[in-house]
Amino acid sequence: MDAFTLHTGIAVPLDIPNCDTDQIIPARFLRKPVDDPQYPRFFLADLRFDTDGSEKDFILNEAPFRNASVIVADRNWGCGSSRENAVTAMLKNNVAVVIAPSFGDIHYNNCVKRGLLPVRLSAEECAELRDYLKRNPGTQLTADLDDQVVSGAGNLSYRFEISSSDKQRLLTGLDDVDLTLRYQGDIEAFEKRRETEFDWLS
Repeated sequence: MDAFTLHTGIAVPLDIPNCDTDQIIPARFLRKPVDDPQYPRFFLADLRFDTDGSEKDFILNEAPFRNASVIVADRNWGCGSSRENAVTAMLKNNVAVVIAPSFGDIHYNNCVKRGLLPVRLSAEECAELRDYLKRNPGTQLTADLDDQVVSGAGNLSYRFEISSSDKQRLLTGLDDVDLTLRYQGDIEAFEKRRETEFDWLS
């Protein structure tokens, strides 16, 4: 995955508490290949599109929010099932940052593993941000992972916490395979030692 250091983009306010992964990507799309050119339309599909494919009256279908790459959400974003496709759907829509008071635990971890930055701010801060974005559509927010700050127009500035391991994983762009390969030498040494010390296992 790509390393994440800093991202600036248009932010969209989504007032959807408990937005679960089945809303983020409905189950009927889970078998679709990730290179499907329609994949970006799977993100929040039932909120964005009618059954005939036409756009609904929804904020992500409005300018300038349709080009948003930062989501400011309500509590418990990504709750529900553990589907990794929910993160894929966001990435296919160029979403790089999701800010929320809380996340579904597995979804949060999936975001980190895919290089999408999940930012926890207080419910009051998220509500304040969403209100500002509604009054000032097109506002860009910057998420600086190194300094752990979200900032933007109107002197907006919020500091966020993130575990050191998640921060380093994002900054270095290491997925699970990359993390394992960092210990390849140790693994190979163990295998050689095992062949000698436990030859009876062969």
